Amino acid sequence: MRQIEAIRPRTPDQLHRFVRMFVGLRVPRKPIVAGSAAPFVYLVHTFFEDGAAVAKRQAGLADGEAARGRDVLVWANRGGGKTMLGAVATLVDLLFKPGIQVRILGGSLEQSSKMYGYLRQMFRSPVLRQVLAREPTQRRIELVNGSAAEVLAQSHRSVRGTRVHKLRCDEVEEFRPDVWEAAQRVTRSGRCGSVYVRGAIEALSTMHRPFGLMDRLVDRVGSVGSARLIKWSALDVIERCPPARDCGKCVLWDDCQGRAKHAHGFMPVDDLVDQWHRSSDEAWASEMMCKQPRRSESVYPGFEVDKHVVGDRAGAGSPRLGSSTAVAAKPQAAGGEGDLMIAGMDFGMRSPLVMLLARVRGGGDVEQCVVEVLDEHVEESQTLEQHLVRIEQRCWPVPVWIGVDPAGGQRNSQTGLTDIQVLRRHGYTVRAHRRGIRDGVERIRRRLDRGTLLIDRRCVRLIEALSKYHFDVDRPANPWPVKDGPDHACDALRYMIVSLEIGSAAVKVRRY
Repeated sequence: MRQIEAIRPRTPDQLHRFVRMFVGLRVPRKPIVAGSAAPFVYLVHTFFEDGAAVAKRQAGLADGEAARGRDVLVWANRGGGKTMLGAVATLVDLLFKPGIQVRILGGSLEQSSKMYGYLRQMFRSPVLRQVLAREPTQRRIELVNGSAAEVLAQSHRSVRGTRVHKLRCDEVEEFRPDVWEAAQRVTRSGRCGSVYVRGAIEALSTMHRPFGLMDRLVDRVGSVGSARLIKWSALDVIERCPPARDCGKCVLWDDCQGRAKHAHGFMPVDDLVDQWHRSSDEAWASEMMCKQPRRSESVYPGFEVDKHVVGDRAGAGSPRLGSSTAVAAKPQAAGGEGDLMIAGMDFGMRSPLVMLLARVRGGGDVEQCVVEVLDEHVEESQTLEQHLVRIEQRCWPVPVWIGVDPAGGQRNSQTGLTDIQVLRRHGYTVRAHRRGIRDGVERIRRRLDRGTLLIDRRCVRLIEALSKYHFDVDRPANPWPVKDGPDHACDALRYMIVSLEIGSAAVKVRRY
């Protein structure tokens, strides 16, 4: 074990040489696709803990990136070596961080066993076999320095009973959401020999399911920034293309543009060409080039941020809406002769209550009027009375009416009042029209197509909801949108648009 400790990598170059010598794997160090990261960046991130800032800078990690949490999300192509690299990361952790505890959790037990199988194969080396405390079992490997790695089953019991330094999750796309949620609280930090290891969760996966778990995790990393996202595509791990190969006749030209002539990866060019021929355009883009899956199951495929979102980008920096401290700036209510203020509300207690404030431009035919959603209130775990106090504190202009869910006419068993009655007691005029979901969805789609529905940039939750509101990918015959979060803001918008178009034949003129 002392001999192993003596060759502990201190720099990225030494780490790269160690992996090449002891594993026989030459990990690409430079990406060839803009926006990608080299696979070696993942090994540097996970091996060098916070104290090795110099090593991280040498590997191309900026100071701001190195200062983020230790969690990492690896988004890579199918066959891009992520499972093998997860095993390599486990190997160097076990060898050079005495006492570290690593657990491997896959989308299935078979997937977990793949990473563990690579790890066991590495320890068959005559040099590395000397550091084993005992013969590895089918699910656990232990070293004489106290380090250990073990395979976990995809279950609550297996995950919740774990307290480890690192949890490596392979093919997160296949995880059950409840198991993934349980896994968020199993890590702990601690000193492993001379190294202080911060507890971390590492997720490695392709992304092929629109609106799936991996899709949500990538969005969350982009908005919250608590974890590091490392992404590479098939071209970033492709082997060097032979000079004699004719680029003009190659099916990979649209994506490659000749860059494979300077590649340093391990994926054979012919294998990639064969996979291109076997794949649909959508599967190739998402699973091999690591582009966002086409959202063909979106309820509002016509919604485009560039087309339908308006307002000063610089003015979108108010506190995050939906938090207890968020009070957005007062929306501008001034308008022309035919403008009026309206609102839509989706009731909620455990789920968020959403209220949207909008301005209708011009009079005449309601279907031709432009509706601009100016602001939003999105909060949960409060009574309707508490929500209304919060809304009044925002100093919004009083809307002419609020479009709501007709179910708001049901009496509360404790107060004896309906939500609609509570709204009227606060001075609001309420509209509650019974129309099917499909009718309301079609009305919103029509406005999006015609450009008569605009969203102010401050309405971040509504913009997100319109982008993510979707049908059930696994049940294509089901005509109803999935109720998994985005439905609340979209329902508030639907009640408002239906109330506008059904409630009156023409828009009454009011001046503000």
